[in-house]
Amino acid sequence: MCPELRVDLDTPGKQMFDLENKFKPFTVEIVDSAESYANMLRNIFDFAALKENHIKIRLEHHGSATLGVVGPNVKRILCEELGSPAKSAINYVPLQDFGGQHPDPILTYAADLAEAMRGGQHNFEAAFDGDGDRNMILGKHGFFVNPSDSVAVIATNVFSIPYVQHTGVRGFVCSMPTSAAHQVPTSAAHQVPTRCPPALPWTTKTSAWPQ
Repeated sequence: MCPELRVDLDTPGKQMFDLENKFKPFTVEIVDSAESYANMLRNIFDFAALKENHIKIRLEHHGSATLGVVGPNVKRILCEELGSPAKSAINYVPLQDFGGQHPDPILTYAADLAEAMRGGQHNFEAAFDGDGDRNMILGKHGFFVNPSDSVAVIATNVFSIPYVQHTGVRGFVCSMPTSAAHQVPTSAAHQVPTRCPPALPWTTKTSAWPQ
């Protein structure tokens, strides 16, 4: 629309341009999305406690963004906020074609990440898909947390989250209708779980993955 408009995309802040409108200049604001995301998480979790625990038990973390848009967030949170070594963040530079890899972090497409965990060098791994709305969680020696059970893990420990301690919780949303794991902790907490149908056909199959 404005081929002659030159915007500095590398510098956060507001830039104003006069597009033949003397009364209202055109404003472009460049934001650091990774910092915005980190700031949001600081208001939900206790980063200081997480970092202290991370140092105390010498956790070795791995975070993969499958070369998608979550990469800068992984780098910021894992390395800069929690103090993990730079090598802990992998595949964090976004690429338009995901480096020729598949952007879904499941055992089929992320077999190399699962294999790297089996050696026991790392305690925890989280891999995100291309746009960051799904993830794969692995524990030490490649222990696999079924995606449909991850909400159950959160529900079990939900009142350890500072944000929830202040706001409370009204229920849980599960997009995996084939899994009932979340009903155990939510029933114990007297919460009513809320279900929604799966967004993609393959999501109903993930509950059958081995743990």
